[in-house]
Amino acid sequence: MGSGWSSEEERQPLLGPGPGPAPGTAWRSREAAALPAAAPGLGRVYARRWLVLLLFSLLGFAQGLVWNTWGPIQNSACQAYGFSSWDIALLVLWGPIGFLPCFAFMWLLDKRGLRITVLLTSFLMVLGTGLRCIPISDLMIKRRLIHGGQLLNGLAGPTVMNAAPFLSTTWFSADERATATAVASMLSYLGGACAFLVGPLLVPAPNGTAPLLASENSRAHIKDRIETVLYAEFGVVCLIFSATLAYFPPRPPLPPSVAAASQRLSYRRSFCRLLSNVRFLMIALAYAIPLGVFAGWSGVLDLILTPVHVSQVDAGWIGFWSIVGGCVVGIAMARFADFIRGMLKLILLLLFSGATLSSTWFTLTCLNSITHLPLTTVTLYASCILLGVFLNSSIPIFFELFVETVYPVPEGITCGVVTFLSNMFMGVLLLFLTFYHKELSWFNWCLPGSCLLSLLLILCFRESYDRLYLDVVVSV
Repeated sequence: MGSGWSSEEERQPLLGPGPGPAPGTAWRSREAAALPAAAPGLGRVYARRWLVLLLFSLLGFAQGLVWNTWGPIQNSACQAYGFSSWDIALLVLWGPIGFLPCFAFMWLLDKRGLRITVLLTSFLMVLGTGLRCIPISDLMIKRRLIHGGQLLNGLAGPTVMNAAPFLSTTWFSADERATATAVASMLSYLGGACAFLVGPLLVPAPNGTAPLLASENSRAHIKDRIETVLYAEFGVVCLIFSATLAYFPPRPPLPPSVAAASQRLSYRRSFCRLLSNVRFLMIALAYAIPLGVFAGWSGVLDLILTPVHVSQVDAGWIGFWSIVGGCVVGIAMARFADFIRGMLKLILLLLFSGATLSSTWFTLTCLNSITHLPLTTVTLYASCILLGVFLNSSIPIFFELFVETVYPVPEGITCGVVTFLSNMFMGVLLLFLTFYHKELSWFNWCLPGSCLLSLLLILCFRESYDRLYLDVVVSV
């Protein structure tokens, strides 16, 4: 019963048959009963798994850093290169646009493995960051090269955002998977956060009140500092590409768990399985809508805070700490989930309750002329940091819940679908922003609305842990 959605061949384990599943397990779905058993007691972890995790995480860090280069220094970039508000929004928009060929990267990950996919991704990043560094005096051509470089970096997004659960399943045991997923997925966001710190600190803000000659000197100085940042990012990406080319194995000699050794659904049947699973679609929307809104909001945070007289440096610090706090808490929550299994839904309910409250606080604070709430640096810092903590820390928890819900669909395909949806939401918002960039109060209201919708979807979601059942119960 429950085996109609897969063929007999697809349900055969790689490690060979073993004893049947123990009945009466409350936290598994009916489909889990149709999953084959694998030989108990097999599996081994290797110390090199931490090196693989480090290289992949650094790649994600660099991709996030390059993606968010321009948002925190948008005022300086406008003066140095003649960018318009449309250009700044488009530079951020190349990230979600890069997810359009997401399904091709998912196919490559499923068919050719992790090494080939990571090498292709890092090579695209080398081309993209190198394109931005070509010395051209013509500002029109320079702007086009910068846009082209951001697009190539955006094409690297599907791998660094989707492959974290695939890597953790391939290399890590069942009691380390959530932690490895958190580290691999959070480092991309940490790279975006460091852009809030590096950009405003290294690139001075323009001085609009300076005389003409001083303004020309200031523009040249700003341009030199921006190019220094671009060269530094190019060097970092080249180092990471060299390291992955030298050593990044596709898989360990022996699988670390029963689930890692079990046969998965084919590429075609995986999509059929995902699109027909109402529970997956529900939790995918709960992830995609608020995280897409938050990513777009973070990318133009400087523009949003300008009307409330927040400087470029302060906006950078707010964005930095909001994402860093989410990364730290996200890894901690994932480690907690590894110890206390079967609690992913409860963790998400707590996180999104906090996200709804903190986003409402921020939105009402920005409307202080109506709400009369105090608009200070402290309140802006507190509300933004709390919002970033609650939303960013939910990402690895979501990823693990996705995989558990639709197992044995491959991890890369599962996470690829949800991150594609999230980036499409972000892309639509940023595209809408380019036409209504003079009034951004509506963007602030999208945050609490999306968080509340997600909270309701999670509340109605019925959780199951099919992969965990296979590892913990069948292998015993």
